[in-house]
Amino acid sequence: MKSSFEYSLLMCAFLKQVFITSDTKSQTAAIMSSTQSNSSANVTFVRPATFFINGFYNVPHAKYYYMFLSLVYVVTVLGNSFIMCIIYLARRLHTVKYIGVFHLALSDLCGSSALIPKVIDTFLFGHQDISYEACLENMFFVFHFMNLQSLTLVVLAYDRLIAICFPLRYHAIVTKTAMFLIIGVMWSFSVTFFSILVGLVNRLSFCRSNVIDTYYCDFAPIYRLACNDNSVHILMGGLCFGLLICTPLILIFISYFCIALALSKIAHSVDRIKAMKTCTSHLMLVAIFYLPILSNNIASIITPIHPNGRLINNSLTQTIPPMLNPIIYTLKTEEVMQSIKELYKRSRVHATMERNMKCSGRNLKTK
Repeated sequence: MKSSFEYSLLMCAFLKQVFITSDTKSQTAAIMSSTQSNSSANVTFVRPATFFINGFYNVPHAKYYYMFLSLVYVVTVLGNSFIMCIIYLARRLHTVKYIGVFHLALSDLCGSSALIPKVIDTFLFGHQDISYEACLENMFFVFHFMNLQSLTLVVLAYDRLIAICFPLRYHAIVTKTAMFLIIGVMWSFSVTFFSILVGLVNRLSFCRSNVIDTYYCDFAPIYRLACNDNSVHILMGGLCFGLLICTPLILIFISYFCIALALSKIAHSVDRIKAMKTCTSHLMLVAIFYLPILSNNIASIITPIHPNGRLINNSLTQTIPPMLNPIIYTLKTEEVMQSIKELYKRSRVHATMERNMKCSGRNLKTK
């Protein structure tokens, strides 16, 4: 009996110890989980007060290049303002196609205004420090308007596709309402996409350096400065290039492939040439916009390029097309040239009438 009683006491002590140990482990696990949740909730990201833009470092005679960019900006502003005024004043240009052209000119003007003045202020006047918030704003507006330029070229290719492949149904398909709706969707998509892209920068910690080796607040050079995981940002950078540069170019290529098939079915060569002329200005804009971008990216993969040479190529790629677009549309489009001549004649007639009225008023006063 005694041995059995001692055995029972030992079993009770053992079970009590087991329950105490398990309870202690559960409490420890609960404390650790709460600590982890609190630490994840209180994650802090190291953000610098300013970034230092270090592009064009040690470029010989760099001031002349900044003066050249200033000239490019002046021509861009004057050219795009001129083409927008012509489209606004000339009634014959109040068509669906020229709504797209007007939007392209507006995108060119705003994109250059977001980039060139800041580059000149940064390097020509030595203001290379930029606040964290201002850097993200600069990134958003440069990317947003560059994306609108790309998407507008797709819309203009769609306009030419319907005009040549479905000429009898063109005015029923491509209406002003449809064009404004497409432009509204473009703006909504671009604003949403780049708000997400720029917002991802706030998920990075910059604990090593704040020096950006480029000429504006570019996305890729910034996420490379991060000291935490940036795999999502690398994925978004690739998605940005594929979705906003490669995809529009593929859609434009498909559009012109269909246009080429439609032109091959036209029997009369005169009609075929006349239809082709309506596409030449747009094809030139596509070549000027996309070929330099693709060439720079392919060249950087195949052969090593000096950083300064790469920066100059990229800056020219972003600044020259907005300057050339209005010049091409003015010189290569008969409708625009005819509208300019009509507006000039109208202004001369008004000036002559006003001069005659002034002369007649003077004659009445002398009498």
